[in-house]
Amino acid sequence: MMKKVAILSSHNGSGFNTLYNASQNKTLDIEIVLLISNNTKSVALKNAKERGIDAHLINASTSPTPDDEIYKLLKNSGCDYIFLSGYMKKISPQIASEFKVVNSHPALLPNYGGKGMYGRNVHEAVIANGEKVSGVTIHEVNEVYDDGKIILQKKLNISENESVDSLENRIKELESLAIFESFQKYLK
Repeated sequence: MMKKVAILSSHNGSGFNTLYNASQNKTLDIEIVLLISNNTKSVALKNAKERGIDAHLINASTSPTPDDEIYKLLKNSGCDYIFLSGYMKKISPQIASEFKVVNSHPALLPNYGGKGMYGRNVHEAVIANGEKVSGVTIHEVNEVYDDGKIILQKKLNISENESVDSLENRIKELESLAIFESFQKYLK
């Protein structure tokens, strides 16, 4: 039975693209029913609108109560899952407790998680600490940053001459595969 997925994304939404492509080529039995962004310049928001997906900009400038507005849209969408595709705001406890929320994190949690640990910041910390391995963690979301139950982790070895840019690019490639595989596993 097809599952309905809502996406929350602040920027490019590469995870959104992965799930959208999988829904279009029928490799995952999902329908993306909603995309919400807090960023007026979000590429994911623009892409969702172009693809005919119900898309909304919600932040402190557009609503006096953004979390309540997001909650209403999610409830009305009938979504089975929410996927955070680079969403840079903390999820409200109400959303975390009432929905199945899944996040992709560009490191092997519990390492390099928590407030401020996102995107390039993670890769800079990994390189600065001389780590030999990094990866991607797909996990359930609760009210604590990067703390929910781990669904899947994928690892890669870091080369001696690895740069922050090369690691970031390699992690993004790995992330797409991890998102796809975790949804295959999670939807069963």
